[in-house]
Amino acid sequence: MHQFFVEASRIQGKHITIEGRDVNHIKNVLRLKPGEEIAVSNGEDDKEYRCIIRSLENDRIVCELAFMKEAGVELPARIFLFQGLPKADKMEMIIQKAVELGVYEVIPVATARSVVRLEGKKALQRVERWQTIAEAAAKQSKRNIIPGIHGIMNWKEAVERAATLPVKLIPYELAEGMETTRRIIEGLKPGDDMAVFI
Repeated sequence: MHQFFVEASRIQGKHITIEGRDVNHIKNVLRLKPGEEIAVSNGEDDKEYRCIIRSLENDRIVCELAFMKEAGVELPARIFLFQGLPKADKMEMIIQKAVELGVYEVIPVATARSVVRLEGKKALQRVERWQTIAEAAAKQSKRNIIPGIHGIMNWKEAVERAATLPVKLIPYELAEGMETTRRIIEGLKPGDDMAVFI
């Protein structure tokens, strides 16, 4: 089943309206027709709205809610991935896979040894591109929220942001065993937040 994201304001009772670039995708790429069922999420909560396409208009798709379900596909703890900027376009794949695995937010971090330097307008454009990739990955993996891609932070800003989260992990390839990490992860309770630095 195809899944799409809409703003919460586009869900009005039993009527759901899809606008923007998804209209072209539904009409001309997927060639869906009135009467077909799709899944819609508002990108904010863990609810899935199953609806029937009622009409295909020039600039919008009008749907009728068939039923709503609490999907429960999101992880019980929110994971914030603090990712050092890698070379080339590797960040795109990192974001895609992290979103597919359930990360709640990705925070790109410019570290002292980062080869890539992004500032100003170029940084904003890159973050917008990454957000588009996160949305596509969320659709692909049938998530009900669109994980956020934070603006690029320097190391100091990232550490200050992580300090506000109760659990912090920095994986280390020479660490002895994974017992401590396993205990920390198993100790997470629903609603806990965890920072992971890579």
